[in-house]
Amino acid sequence: MEPLFAILVGALFTVAIYLFLSKHVIRILMGASILGNAVNLLIFTAGRVTREVPPIILADSDSLSDAAANPLPQALILTAIVISFSFFAFLLVLGYRAFQELKTDRSDEMRVAEPLGEQSPPTGY
Repeated sequence: MEPLFAILVGALFTVAIYLFLSKHVIRILMGASILGNAVNLLIFTAGRVTREVPPIILADSDSLSDAAANPLPQALILTAIVISFSFFAFLLVLGYRAFQELKTDRSDEMRVAEPLGEQSPPTGY
């Protein structure tokens, strides 16, 4: 099961990077959301997905057994889901507000802070 998750994480990272390289703001925002999900899945996969023993410490023991799943990545992911959702909501509102002000969703047309009379910086090589 973990090799399947590793392939899925690689595919999600690839899609996120592809969307980040787009010129449209909404695609960049979707790339940020997919990247957050990919990182969450990566952390979850690192915590041993296929263990069948619950992460409970027995009364006569001081630590988890080797067959138990690690509960720390699961707790980290719960926090990361809330943070990534709030970050995505903030970016969505920010992108919508920029669209309202600038009347465009293309990032190369959002050059409000640059001086009007001077030469533009290079946009590519």
